[in-house]
Amino acid sequence: MEPHSTSIPRLVIAGTHSGVGKTLIACALIELLRRQGLKIAVFKCGPDFLDPFWLRNAARGRCFSLDGWIMGRTGVLRSFIAASREADIAILEGMMGLHDGALPVSPEGSTAEIADWLAAPVLLVTDASGLSRSAAALVQGYARFDPAIRMDAWFANRAGGEAHAELLKQAVAAPPLAGWLGAHPELKIEDQHLGLVQPQTETQAREHIAMAAEALKPSINLELIQRMARQAPAIPAVPLVTGPVKPGLREAPLRGIRPVRIGLAQDAAFSFYYPFNLQLLQDLGVELVPFSPIADKALPDVDGLYIGGGYPENHAAALEENNSLRQEVRAFCASGAPVYAECGGMMYLSRSITTLDGGRYAMAGVIDQDIVMNETLQALGYAEAGLKADGPLGRAGTRMRGHQFRYSHIEGADAREGTLFDVRAPGSRNVLSMGYLHGAVAASYIHVHFASNPGVAESFVRACARFAAPLEAGVGR
Repeated sequence: MEPHSTSIPRLVIAGTHSGVGKTLIACALIELLRRQGLKIAVFKCGPDFLDPFWLRNAARGRCFSLDGWIMGRTGVLRSFIAASREADIAILEGMMGLHDGALPVSPEGSTAEIADWLAAPVLLVTDASGLSRSAAALVQGYARFDPAIRMDAWFANRAGGEAHAELLKQAVAAPPLAGWLGAHPELKIEDQHLGLVQPQTETQAREHIAMAAEALKPSINLELIQRMARQAPAIPAVPLVTGPVKPGLREAPLRGIRPVRIGLAQDAAFSFYYPFNLQLLQDLGVELVPFSPIADKALPDVDGLYIGGGYPENHAAALEENNSLRQEVRAFCASGAPVYAECGGMMYLSRSITTLDGGRYAMAGVIDQDIVMNETLQALGYAEAGLKADGPLGRAGTRMRGHQFRYSHIEGADAREGTLFDVRAPGSRNVLSMGYLHGAVAASYIHVHFASNPGVAESFVRACARFAAPLEAGVGR
């Protein structure tokens, strides 16, 4: 690994708190910069899976997650530098409020921590509705709270109009107002459980973003925005992975016959994946083979499965109806093939899902447990997990970090359930057992970020390579 640094112009778009409209403002700004011919690297602070859908459609490219608690400083710097190397400017959308993170008494896991590590100027988005001179107390309070953070400008969302914006400029002498946007209820991105609503198609998302950009265009000071971004200093050099992390993961006699092939569940029911995780698997020589548990009648020819999170509860009837694929998944798991499932993926491997309207739908039946949806949130937050036994993700004691966010719970848990992880939340001494491990099937509610321990991805690829070995040697499985 050679050390790399970057001096790319960059800007963090943060909020005073959740719900101020920073995703809409970030997407509209990215669209306007893209129209200028700029190639934009986009990032989302925190563990969110849904905001990146909007951000990547605004930039017409990938959106990578940066999370200080999960990835650590070096992991954040590596990911940022690698993903922004060919861009003209980097735009990062924050999470929750600027200073909200893993703990209430430190910046750990917050947007502010990312801004500090990347020496990135901050544009603070506020909900300006009903504010006049109080805006000065709010904005200047954020500007002075942490001297390590450069909050160079602010944005007034949901302003009452041009006269209101002028009043706000007078009230807040510094930092400067970079722009404002009226209420525009037609532009609001609606929420659903787990986060922002995803449009049916990318075309719909891009049309929505284009309308937001047109609404923002008259008031945004793009010159100020770009000047802020250009003032970011160079980031110190860090070791950067530039090629396969561990080339030749196969056993020596099998090396080079064909790459490890991992089936990736990918459709309307399963779409929650950290881009870093997928990129790391590819860097390890994996060929990711997408398949749809909703539409495909058979599994592709693969050596393992990765079934991420999503909304299986919203598509439970279609998943049940595709009985042939459910049977194939059950047989694949029974064959000893490595399978890693997280949250929605674990729900799919269970016996059934009971939806909020009381409907009960059969799933793959790999895990002898049932999933029940709830009206209220059942779990939300970071998780540090340690493997309780050897399995496809590594040896017992291997530690990793991730996040869980769910509205469901387990009933009639499999007798083998509870053997995958020991889990602890940040700042807590309580250790919980959760997840499912049987043979080469590992599943839990936790979305693991491989940047917290790249060896987890390597272990999974090795397990898939071992499973593929008899077939490639002509023995069969």
